Amino acid sequence: MFDLESVRRDTPASAGRIFLDSAGSSLPPRPVLDAVIAHLRREAEVGGYAAAAERADELADGYSVLAELLGCRSDEIAFTDSATRSWLAALDAVPLAAGDRVLVTEVEYAGNAVPLLRRARECGALVEVIPSDAAGQVDVAALRDLLDERVKLVSLVHAPTNGGLVNPVREVADAAHAVGALLLLDACQSVGQLSVRADELGADLISCTGRKWLRGPRGTGVLVVRREIAHRLRPRLVDLHSGSWTGPGEFALREDARVFELWECGVADRLGLVTAVRYLLGLGVDAVAAEVADRAERLRGGLAAVPGVTVRDQGERRSGIVTFTVDGVAADEVRDRLAERDVTVAVSRASSTLLDMTRRGLDAVVRASPHCFVSPEQVDRAVELVAGLPRP
Repeated sequence: MFDLESVRRDTPASAGRIFLDSAGSSLPPRPVLDAVIAHLRREAEVGGYAAAAERADELADGYSVLAELLGCRSDEIAFTDSATRSWLAALDAVPLAAGDRVLVTEVEYAGNAVPLLRRARECGALVEVIPSDAAGQVDVAALRDLLDERVKLVSLVHAPTNGGLVNPVREVADAAHAVGALLLLDACQSVGQLSVRADELGADLISCTGRKWLRGPRGTGVLVVRREIAHRLRPRLVDLHSGSWTGPGEFALREDARVFELWECGVADRLGLVTAVRYLLGLGVDAVAAEVADRAERLRGGLAAVPGVTVRDQGERRSGIVTFTVDGVAADEVRDRLAERDVTVAVSRASSTLLDMTRRGLDAVVRASPHCFVSPEQVDRAVELVAGLPRP
């Protein structure tokens, strides 16, 4: 049984603030804070190299911990400094040439779109958009119609930053694989609030961050590289950790996912990320997912009942991200007025998800993302405060 009070005790700030921005950067539980600070103190005592050597076994175990969470082998895990770094490293390693095609969805994130469009322009590849279905998620039938042997990559955002939908990954993976294309899954907003397993979803590459729903430190990320497709990739950003200098004019790259890692990293932050994942596994991924879903649906229902408030979420399956607008009140103003009342929300703008927001005629939405440490009473209080916002 999920112990809400215990989780809230592990998150002291949850008592004084209604924190609804885990889709931005969540509140780490106390064990994560303790792990990071303790290692930084140890580095100050004996130096960074010696401190890391003392934790070598735990750092090595981190690959197995993440593999347990993400449904893959430990040699399919690479640690990075962010979901962006993970996604960029994966994209950069996929061979693309003139005439090749890359498919994206209408909810593609700007942080993916910009480098992808630049890469396509440089090599002469084409970037094409898969339409959304009536529910707003990727239209799998339309995807199948677009696929042919020239499609080398399908980029799929699992849970978009600007709305509550969850895209159907398995169906997209199966369709992409039927023509030999790779599936790169952006799981930045899903890992930690949903079950995300490579062995179940069929994604070839998965990028995720530590700072959001996993409740780890900023500056941490993970890349999953399935062993079956690793030989098709050409990693370009490599160093003496990614490979070995075997002779005056010779080198050899690693054959596992760690070819995507670099020598230097924040050891304290990595230990914090592993601690955060252990914490999540201790609570139970499904139990946390159920709590997040409960708070999000409670928030959606409450907001939908407030006159002048429109919930903007799409999809047949919903995530813990809840987006809305208030008639006559700009999204920034809603955020700022709620902050004055100790409620933390964010604003998602069209510049982040240009295709989807333009299609829906939206410039900005208020984004609320309650994690499992948010109580039902806090959700209800947040709805009351939204309802009480001054209107023109």
